[in-house]
Amino acid sequence: MDDAGLDDLVALLPPLLQSLESLIFVSRHLDPPRLPEVMAAVGAPEAALPALRARLAAWPERLGGVRGRLELALDETVAAFEALRTGPDDPDGLRGAFRALRSLPRAMEALYPLAAGLPPLSRFFLEPGARADADLLLKLVQAPPREDVGVLHGGGEPGDRGGFSLYVPEYYSDDRDWPVVFALHGGSGNGRSFLWTWLREARSRGVIVVSPTAIGDTWALSGPDIDSPNLAAILDQVQARWRIDASRVLLGGMSDGGTFTYVSGLEPDSRFTHLAPTSAAFHPFLAEMADPERLRGLPIFITHGARDWMFPVDMARDAHIALDQAGAAVCYREIADLSHTYPREINVELLDWMGVG
Repeated sequence: MDDAGLDDLVALLPPLLQSLESLIFVSRHLDPPRLPEVMAAVGAPEAALPALRARLAAWPERLGGVRGRLELALDETVAAFEALRTGPDDPDGLRGAFRALRSLPRAMEALYPLAAGLPPLSRFFLEPGARADADLLLKLVQAPPREDVGVLHGGGEPGDRGGFSLYVPEYYSDDRDWPVVFALHGGSGNGRSFLWTWLREARSRGVIVVSPTAIGDTWALSGPDIDSPNLAAILDQVQARWRIDASRVLLGGMSDGGTFTYVSGLEPDSRFTHLAPTSAAFHPFLAEMADPERLRGLPIFITHGARDWMFPVDMARDAHIALDQAGAAVCYREIADLSHTYPREINVELLDWMGVG
């Protein structure tokens, strides 16, 4: 890359990454009555992006691959802000805001392959507390190229029903066992997008993350359970290819994914060692019908928002009481300002809880 291209990158990356951080903030604090307040708080970090994008047109064809990824990330980021700013006037209301935020994982997916060669991007894809970790940064730089690490997909095209996306740390080696997180998306999501809610922490801590997509429109919360056998089959595939720590295999999820964490994770033959439902629905019969031996001492970490408008927080409080009385080892975290969204900050606490340092 010549000096002009480097100048373009130096000008482009800070506002682009700040814009993505702002979208992460919006997704965490999305709450119907507070959306105008949240948007006012983030300002307009994306304002300079269209002009910076125009500068990429002068890049030579040999940099077309890098340029294409940057352009896609820029376009998705600007589109997200445009849709969010029209949210109050959108007749579809909150659904429009959720649709707008689908651009965030698409932008991150476009940028991620460039992280190996761009230190600011590499640091962006780490949890904030790890960005000054010189040993980790060196380990990422020195990791040899491999086809079985990074962001991967299985079960058809990325995001296909019944398939899965996963992340394996770039510095993976076969000389030890690695903890695993299965992260289940919400009712209108897919594993390809939900993977990005966990990638920073997994990359920082050395964790394999598997993000499956439900076979149906959402997880099998009624009728035949078609998803639990698929999760078991995916776990078999992961275990056959990578060394996993069978004592630290977390099943967690958001909304319907959290509810299905209860449904599937409480089955007596479940191989998941820790459960982490977030913003999930719960009915006491889930504890009453569970196998007592499965429940006894089972680590369960419940996270819920006090402002949840879809599944009232009383559901989580009831789950805490019922599962605790049934003998599970329950940790309960109620977040005062959380609505019905995924609180990414809980990932660090979940990994600490699992003993992943």
